[in-house]
Amino acid sequence: MKSQFISRLKSPITLFLLLLLVVALFTALGPAEKSLGTNVRVVYLHGAWVWAALAAFFAAAVVGLIGLILHRYQLNTWSRALGRTGLFFWITYLPLSMWAMQTNWNGLFLAEPRWRLAVVFAIGGLVLQIGLSLVENPAWASAFNLFYAAILWMALRTTDQVMHPSSPVLDSDAWRIQVFFGGLVVLTLLVAWQVARWWHAAETQTP
Repeated sequence: MKSQFISRLKSPITLFLLLLLVVALFTALGPAEKSLGTNVRVVYLHGAWVWAALAAFFAAAVVGLIGLILHRYQLNTWSRALGRTGLFFWITYLPLSMWAMQTNWNGLFLAEPRWRLAVVFAIGGLVLQIGLSLVENPAWASAFNLFYAAILWMALRTTDQVMHPSSPVLDSDAWRIQVFFGGLVVLTLLVAWQVARWWHAAETQTP
């Protein structure tokens, strides 16, 4: 009975929900900002969420590249799990972005180039991952995750910004905000790791 409880407590779904609660509470305690006030907390969360998505995408690319070079099936399955994780965070980042727009800009500026880029890569990533789920060999996931991450990186570097600041937290002079945001990113990455664990367990059909 005790071992079953511990096993359930260590499961990625349980840890995902617990960590998600921690992220929500941590965000609610975030420091206010001079011009945005407490609304900046939505910006913190949306920023950490997109960093988790990008980290998962690029981890999928790196792990996939190593898997392709070494011909390691296990690494290729991890690449597929990480790619799906990145897509989950990228898609769920979109409503967070709209929330941040509404609370801080008093409206939705959907013509923002960064927003359009996010939508395009969300749709493209969804089509890609659905297609890869139909392919049994995970090496294809590694190859396409590498390609997807490279295209996304180039797009992010070349996309113009109108109202979206380049890096509002990292460019801030307030060290408390930077330290807080760093902690929030770490917590969000832990959430992402649980999602990746769940996808990998589903991929390999392990408990």
